[in-house]
Amino acid sequence: MAIDLEKCRRKDGCGRCIKACHSTHNVPQFADRAHEVKWIWKEPFKNVFPASQSDYTRDFFGDLPVLLACNHCDDPPCVGVCPVDATWKRANGVVTIDFHRCIGCRYCMAACPYGARSFNWQDPRPAIANVNPDFPTRTMGVVEKCNFCEERLAKGLGPACAESCEEKAIVFGDLERPDSEVRKLLHSRFAVQRKPELGTGPAVYYIV
Repeated sequence: MAIDLEKCRRKDGCGRCIKACHSTHNVPQFADRAHEVKWIWKEPFKNVFPASQSDYTRDFFGDLPVLLACNHCDDPPCVGVCPVDATWKRANGVVTIDFHRCIGCRYCMAACPYGARSFNWQDPRPAIANVNPDFPTRTMGVVEKCNFCEERLAKGLGPACAESCEEKAIVFGDLERPDSEVRKLLHSRFAVQRKPELGTGPAVYYIV
């Protein structure tokens, strides 16, 4: 996935991608922020890329909200620490979770350097305004996160966040295909990743 920060900033505060993701995947909206569950969210550029600051980036991006989600790493640290194999990496690169197998130990949350996983401290079902019957709801004591819309990929569809973006700021595709849109974009524009120095191999790129 590639996120074009210039296109994203054109409609600051739009939030269509977040709404599309959370409604598609029955993400609960708790009143207490301490219990917040998020699959895709925004944080200021300076907090997301603290080691990528320069006079140019500070002037241009400043407090620009940056979209964040699971990075679906090449070498995901969350997978190795799960004691019950409830999280694993699929052949297509998507890091997924079996909600029924998860025992809520939260080792994966501690291992993730991107804060991309949330824990259900209470029953999430009453906090879902309109349940999408095509995606399972979760229970209290379960970890969840972005799954790159793997249920949509299986049907030949793109992620809900990308398809909902009017500015086409989110580009998704197969990096192993030279003719894919995301491959061409990353060849033509400069992109950064979150904390690449950790060696996890994030699969989300930010076009700057």
